This record gives sequence, structure tokens and C-alpha cells, in this order.
Amino acid sequence: MKLGIVGLPNVGKSTLFNSLTKASAESANYPFCTIDPNVGIVTVPDERIHTLRELYNSEKSIPAVIEFVDIAGLVKGASKGEGLGNQFLSNIREVDAIIHVVRCFEDANVVHVEGSIGPERDIETINLELIFSDIEILERRISKTARGAKNDKELARELELLEKLKLHLESGQMAKSFPAEDEDVKLIESFNLLTSKPVIYAANVTEDDLQDEGESNSFVKAVKEIAANENSEVFVISAKIEQEIAELDDEEKRMFLEDLGIAESGLEKLIKASYRLLGLISYLTAGPKEIRAWTIKVGTKAPQAAGKIHSDIERGFIRAEIVNYDHLVECGSYNVARERGLVRLEGKEYVVQDGDVILFRFNV
Repeated sequence: MKLGIVGLPNVGKSTLFNSLTKASAESANYPFCTIDPNVGIVTVPDERIHTLRELYNSEKSIPAVIEFVDIAGLVKGASKGEGLGNQFLSNIREVDAIIHVVRCFEDANVVHVEGSIGPERDIETINLELIFSDIEILERRISKTARGAKNDKELARELELLEKLKLHLESGQMAKSFPAEDEDVKLIESFNLLTSKPVIYAANVTEDDLQDEGESNSFVKAVKEIAANENSEVFVISAKIEQEIAELDDEEKRMFLEDLGIAESGLEKLIKASYRLLGLISYLTAGPKEIRAWTIKVGTKAPQAAGKIHSDIERGFIRAEIVNYDHLVECGSYNVARERGLVRLEGKEYVVQDGDVILFRFNV
């Protein structure tokens, strides 16, 4: 999973990136301190990995990972070259979802590029820049497609779709709200538009507001209303607190969060929001050599899940031996689970479930 982080300058983007990835992206109190895109890889916290490693006495464990891409803060006119310009938006065209960091705290010591806190205005500013960037992409594609559309029905149909989509964006709407026909969905996905991507809003608050999940913060309420209207996810985070706990070990982190009265870290909230928004689950493979988590889409069938490991396994798929994680841990071993009839044999039509521990049988 790959997530891109966007937002205005000085909203806490790079601070959040640093804390999530334990990287050292520069974070300072002035616009455009992030010049090049920062990329960081984060492992998905999953207690099941550790439990299975002990159960199997495995040599190593490999959790699922998320790649974060943090780009320079965007300002009004970025798509026309203002600030550091539109060049950095290309760095997040390949991401699965966008994390939009929105400043929801007052602090006279941290300047705001607009001079005041205003989540609705700030979100609109970023959205417009994403729209303008997408329009530019569509214009280039229209120019290219038009050359061959006169003698090609498929290209003519694509050109018509491109022009309709461009008009939709020019009206100030995002590509994901475009009323596409079923047969056009795949084609629109191939355009890789920023405004087609699902969004997770990160409402950045102070420590005080974090304890009640921003319920008493009017800025957070505004962000939640916007998220609800567009079926986006939102989570409340304090980038400053995340930065403080980033260097702590797991036990120290747990104690720190307990002292603050907070149930889970920002990274845990973000991962849950990401999995919900993108419709993702994890299945596990286990053995003496390694324990590994594999991320797949909800509804993925066994052969395609096997293909995540290797295309040969999908191609030569025979069956899957499956045991539920909770049943396996309860039994204490795979053999005991099998003796109790808890290991199932499933075929090509089986839809993999979150927490399935799977052994694939295949022949190539």
C-alpha cells in the first residue's frame, strides 16, 4: 500500500511523516522546507505475526508494509507554478490513497500561509490544485487522442469521455464524483487522476483535543462534515505527540499513550482508516522459515491471493489449506488444529478472509 501526504505548508505534514516513518524529513516553521519528496516505509503493526512466530518457532517474520510519500506543501496557484509548483504532484500519482493533513489548532508561533485557521478553505485550496493538475493531464491526453479519433471508434469514444470528464473537473468537482458508465471505469482509472483517489483526512490537533478525539474542536467538526459528504475517512491526530512517541520502544509507547488517556497511536488509526477506505485485509502464511502477512482486497479469491506470493502459485493453484488464526492459536499448533477438524481444504472459488492462515498447494 502506498499513501501520499498532501496539505498546505505548516499544517504538520512533514512532522507527521517523520513520526510515522521515524525518518528525518526536514520540518521547520516556514513554507516549502520540504523540497524533494520524502519516501518512508512503515511496517503494519500486527500482533498475529509475533504470536505465530513463537508458535512456529520461525526464523523470521515479515509484516505488511505501507509506503508514505510526503511532498512539498501546496499553496494556491501551485498548479500554475506558485510556491514550488505543480512538479511534485507527479510524485503522488501512483499512490493508492491520499492523506490530506488539515491544521485544526491555533498556535501564534506557527505561521499559517493564509493568516488564519480555516479547514474548509484549506481543503478547498488543496482540492482545486489537484483538480487543476488533473485538467492539465486530461488536456494532454485529449490532444494526443484527438489525432487518431477520426478513424478509430474506440479512440473517438475515449475522446468523448475525456472531454466530459474535463468539463466535470472545470466545474470544480472531483473526478471520483464523475457519473461514469461501468465500461468506462477501468479507462478512467488508467488516467491516474489525483482527484479519483480516495482521501483520508488527518485532522491535526493539540494534545488537549486529542483526548476527546477533537469532539470539542470546531475545526475538527468541519473536517468530519466534509469527509462525511464525500465518503472519505478522517482521523484525529497530534503530529507533535506522534513525534514525541516516535523514538520510544513499544512498552514505553504503550505507557505514554495510557498516561495521555489515548487508546492507540496515530499510525494505528491511520492504518485502520486506510484498510477500511481501500477495502483491504491481511492473510498469513506460516512455517519454520518465516511468518508473513499479505495484504489483499476484500473479496479476493484463493488463486489471486496466492498470486500475491508468486504468479506461478496462482497459475498452478490446486487448493488451499486454511485455518482461522484464532482457532490455530487456541489449539497451540497446526497439527492439533487439523486433528480437531479446523483445517479446511478450499478450492478456486474460496474468498479469503482476514486472519486466514493459508498453505497453498500448487503444481507448475
